[in-house]
Amino acid sequence: MNHADHVNLLRASVQPGDTWADIGSGTGAFTLALADLLGPGGSIVAVDRDPGVLADNAAALAERFPSVELRIVDADFTDELDLPVLDGLVAANSLHFVPRERQAGVVRTLATHLRPGGTFVVVEYDADHGNPWVPYPFRFDSWVSMAARAGLVETRRLGHAPSRFLGGIYSAVARRP
Repeated sequence: MNHADHVNLLRASVQPGDTWADIGSGTGAFTLALADLLGPGGSIVAVDRDPGVLADNAAALAERFPSVELRIVDADFTDELDLPVLDGLVAANSLHFVPRERQAGVVRTLATHLRPGGTFVVVEYDADHGNPWVPYPFRFDSWVSMAARAGLVETRRLGHAPSRFLGGIYSAVARRP
């Protein structure tokens, strides 16, 4: 996947100028996609527990999208986070590292950072069985159920991209009531 693929998986859910978080951001593929869509005046909080990848993320964003504000949070996203009220958040290929029995609870906690009506986007492999590198992925149908258990509403698929790993990747959105 490339930058255009990342942008296309998020495009239908992001409004220019909003404040978003990239949960489990890594080196920032989806941070950059958010920045592209948010544009000048947009704000992103990148959350990851690896300070090295956060530094790479910040450098890439400063080089490519200097007019988008970035705040770095060095933390495990499964713990309590100090985040502003968000218009949206994206968990792209991060929730599949959370054991299945904890996923809905983590989603519920993350969603508390959204304003009422805020957008929760997930980007995930479209499979319910993982491997050592992607231990706990979940199909779209599983996301619908998980989002409901987490108190989110209006769940729908946004996009899909083929992947040589586990067949494909989808993006889906749900809202905080």
